[in-house]
Amino acid sequence: MDDLSDYDLETAVAMLDSKRYLYVGFMCHQTIEKAFKAYFTKMNPDSVPFSHSLSYIAKRAGFYEMLNESQKDFIDTIEPLNIETRYPSHKEKLLRNLSFERCEELIQKTNELQKWIKLKL
Repeated sequence: MDDLSDYDLETAVAMLDSKRYLYVGFMCHQTIEKAFKAYFTKMNPDSVPFSHSLSYIAKRAGFYEMLNESQKDFIDTIEPLNIETRYPSHKEKLLRNLSFERCEELIQKTNELQKWIKLKL
């Protein structure tokens, strides 16, 4: 899962370069989801939760309380981007909120959180 997490982050950058901002958020979510699930797999003999909820996965894996408030806020920010990209009921509104600069910030924060979880692995 760790390699897939890296691949998804690279894809987020490619989506930024091609100005496909809706998919930047989606790929950032996928990056963190796969990193969290890699942690879960390493620390827990149970099956990985069948969920896309980052906070739920982090809680089940036992590291949610280790996240700082900024990290928790960030996962709350990217969590809806997973659903909205798949089922874009408010696609136009979402696209207005995803500028180049906003997407750069999402990628930077995704990279930081991914590095943090990798240090835990």
